[in-house]
Amino acid sequence: MHYPRRPVLHSLCQPVPRTFSSTAQPLARSSRSALRHAHRNIPKYPHGPSLLYKQSNFGLYGNVRPQFGNMVSERNEIKTRRKWEPNIHDKRLWSVALGKYIQVRVQARVLRTIDKVGGLDEYLLGESPARIKELGMEGWKMRWRLLQDRGVKERLRRRRVELGLRPQGAEMFLSDAELLGEAESVGAKGAGVLDERTGEVVEGGEEEMTDEDVERMIEEADRAERRRRDVLMASKDSGQRPSIQP
Repeated sequence: MHYPRRPVLHSLCQPVPRTFSSTAQPLARSSRSALRHAHRNIPKYPHGPSLLYKQSNFGLYGNVRPQFGNMVSERNEIKTRRKWEPNIHDKRLWSVALGKYIQVRVQARVLRTIDKVGGLDEYLLGESPARIKELGMEGWKMRWRLLQDRGVKERLRRRRVELGLRPQGAEMFLSDAELLGEAESVGAKGAGVLDERTGEVVEGGEEEMTDEDVERMIEEADRAERRRRDVLMASKDSGQRPSIQP
């Protein structure tokens, strides 16, 4: 018996549109892309991300890594490999400059260091090379957020005035209008000179040296060099220790 062929429904062959979902799409599918997204608008970290312990790039780990060793039995001294994980805690630390709590994963030793130096802001604003290396990628991002605060900028400006110099790299966190205003004020007042007796910055710098001053300094240096050579030759002939007067 012959049966008629059933028609093909083309609508079933077409792809079904995706239904609505309230789940947010992930910003990154790997730790490398997550770091690239988080650090896209800040200066490059000089030491780069950690490649061996990647989760340390998302917290204040203080350059710690898992330690490996052996667990030895007391009876027959059989060694079994084991692993020691870093002591990491999830903490809410208060930032005075930002005026709010910051949720961060922090290692126990770093937490003691924060209490010792006087808070999270003082820890992040440390200037030693060891502190910069200890911050890691997450600490570097938090440090940059602090340096954008107006109070921290004013604190760095007062320190520059007290020392009579500008720390290298501090101007990168100032706006163009602030740099232009500071350059105009310095050009109007002249370069400041630090008075060694009072410790204050005196307006006006040294006068520009003329050609005669340069020639006189060169002649004095040549005379000092000839006097040093004569003393060395005389001491070599007599066998005595040379005594060079400035």
